[in-house]
Amino acid sequence: MSDRLHVMRSTARRWAAGWLLGAWAACSAALAVAAPSDDDATLNEQGELLARAAAAVVGVQVQVLGHATSADTLGKLRLGSGVVIGADGLVLTIGYLILEADQVDLQLDSSRVVPARVVAYDQATGFGLLQPLTPLRLPPAPLGDTSQLASDEPVMIVSGSTPIGQGELSIARVVSRRAFSGYWEYHIDGALFTSPPRADHSGAALFNANGELLGIGSLIVADAAGEDAPRLPGNMFVPVDLLKPILKEMRESGSTALSHRPWLGLNCVESDGKVRVVKVNRGSPAEAAGLQAGDLILRIDGVAVGGLERFYKTLWRGNTPEREVTLEVRRGDETQTLKARATDRMKTLTQSLGV
Repeated sequence: MSDRLHVMRSTARRWAAGWLLGAWAACSAALAVAAPSDDDATLNEQGELLARAAAAVVGVQVQVLGHATSADTLGKLRLGSGVVIGADGLVLTIGYLILEADQVDLQLDSSRVVPARVVAYDQATGFGLLQPLTPLRLPPAPLGDTSQLASDEPVMIVSGSTPIGQGELSIARVVSRRAFSGYWEYHIDGALFTSPPRADHSGAALFNANGELLGIGSLIVADAAGEDAPRLPGNMFVPVDLLKPILKEMRESGSTALSHRPWLGLNCVESDGKVRVVKVNRGSPAEAAGLQAGDLILRIDGVAVGGLERFYKTLWRGNTPEREVTLEVRRGDETQTLKARATDRMKTLTQSLGV
């Protein structure tokens, strides 16, 4: 057994005990009355599953191309995590880490680093795939099924190693599952929200009690429990359910057909069903059309905008990513009609040599 797996296995066993005992007390009277010997056997088996899962998580270090458009918002040096999901060492991570990457390294522990290449970036889901250039010899994590998640179920979050230390493990609870619309022209269904929050969330792995991968970490959020619930900080994870139907396509083409859709280059926020522009990306179709921060978007192609989801889905409808879009906006006391030539976002990105 490798030293890394031994450390992860020992740590995971300790976490498993606290996790399962807490779950028993909160959720299952039947488990609470199990015999002590059964408890020990269950904890040992659970610890092995969690240790195997934790050992599949690696650190991800990325240097992006010097002229990358994403460097303005995401930086030129990015650190996060990924999880081995294939027998060939294929690593799943969050896509923004590897966007316009020039060099990618996988950190297996505090001293071992393996170079990798970008296999795919899928804008529609936000997933990214990496292939190590030398064997990792780590067992892949099995993909789980989030439809089986119970409300308030305990889960394990694992981040990868960094140049200065091992990855971290912690226990959280799934506090909601719902659609999520991001300010950067992004929307997914079935996002998983957990609490308490982890700061090292980028690409972190979310596992259930059986060591099955449920999601990949994306964000810290202030409203993990939902808009109508009391404010609760937490994390948003992209569910692996979205990966399963597109994994083959991502490996073969470096993306998916759904990633090739109209893009304006806007950052927007939603408040009380209204969409307001907070930033216009430099050199974007929105900038060329004359949109400005502070504009309130009322309609797109004649369809009333009642929120980010409606705005995005109307923008993305049809099969032509490069098309003219008509926007009705309110700027101060005036209403204006602007026309923007939406473009295919994937064509605006500087591609890694690995894709």
